[in-house]
This record gives sequence, C-alpha cells and structure tokens, in this order.
Amino acid sequence: MKLKKKAKIAITLTIILLILGIGAFFGYKTFFKSSEVKETKVLDTIKKYGYSLKDSKSERYKKMFYELEAILKKENVDDEEYAKKISEMFIYDFYTLDTKTAKTDVGGTDFVYEKVLANFLENAEDTFYKYVESNIYNQRNQDLPTVDEITIDSVEETSFTYGDETDDKAYEVKVSWTYKDSGYDDYQKEATLIFVHDGEKLVLVELK
Repeated sequence: MKLKKKAKIAITLTIILLILGIGAFFGYKTFFKSSEVKETKVLDTIKKYGYSLKDSKSERYKKMFYELEAILKKENVDDEEYAKKISEMFIYDFYTLDTKTAKTDVGGTDFVYEKVLANFLENAEDTFYKYVESNIYNQRNQDLPTVDEITIDSVEETSFTYGDETDDKAYEVKVSWTYKDSGYDDYQKEATLIFVHDGEKLVLVELK
C-alpha cells in the first residue's frame, strides 16, 4: 500500500523536526557547559595568618603556598625568610595576568594590609589590570603575561611609619623578575615592597 502524498510530507517534516530538536538540545548543552562559571574552592588555609589556597591557583603558586606554610609552622618563625617568600608569592600572583578571570580579579591581595586594600585594588584595576578581558566562561582569546623567574635582590630590616604607627622591624624587599614571553619585556620587571607587622603577620603597605 502506497502512502498518500500528504502523509509522506508529514512524516518527512516530523523526521526533520526531530533531527533539528536533537541538534538544538545537544547544542544547548554544549554551549552552556562551556559557559558555566567554575566555582572556586579553598584547598588549604594557614588559619593563624589568614592565608588561603584556592584551587584556581597554578601548580607553581600552590608549591609556594606550602613552602610558606612550612616557614610559618616553625616554632621560631624567621621573619626574613617569611618576607622573602611572600614577596615572591605576591610578585608571581599580582603580575601574572594570564590566570585572572577579569580586571577585578587582582592577585596578591592576601598579602596587602587591610587598611590600604581598597586603594590598592582601585589602582590595580586602573593600571596594570585595566585591559584584562573577562574570562569567567573560559572563552577569552587574549594573550596575557605570566611571570617566570623571580629574584629576591635584597632584604633589609628598616623602620617604617604608616599613619600614626611605626614599625622598627619592617622589611624592605627588592625584587626583579622576567616573563615567560619576551614580548612583555617592556612591562614592569622590578619593584620594592615594604612589609610591616600586623601582630605576627607581615603585611604589604607599599609597592613601588
């Protein structure tokens, strides 16, 4: 028995619609799967000092975090070693833009003194982070710098006054670094960091 012409058309349309529907479904799932915002989780903390390690950090930063943890777990913490390690971590985290999700995702904030943090963030977003495109859906196509070698050039104990307070055992750390891509050789590659004591914790109060 031959199908009538209208019946053939109806079946053909049904098959076409079914194919389009399946395609749309998988296209929808693929698009939104790639557009999901990954939730950041905290892997570890150094509670006494308020430092936390997020799973979004690179393997290199994670290694530095555990090196810092080892320094701070000693019965007598060597403040010079402490200052050197957080200087290294700050430089790597702040000046590596490739891992940042947006211009507001400023690195190194764990080490900045709370009282100057708001000003620090504003300055960072208006300068070094100004042109970082959003990557919250992992779809960014922008080349950004990654810090490579970091050298602690000098560490000196000094006296530093901030506001009404003076720390006679503050630290001035001079650091230089390179980037993995030589195309960023005209970017900042050296800095001086000043750390003061906030209780037992060393906090960054000046970056120049």
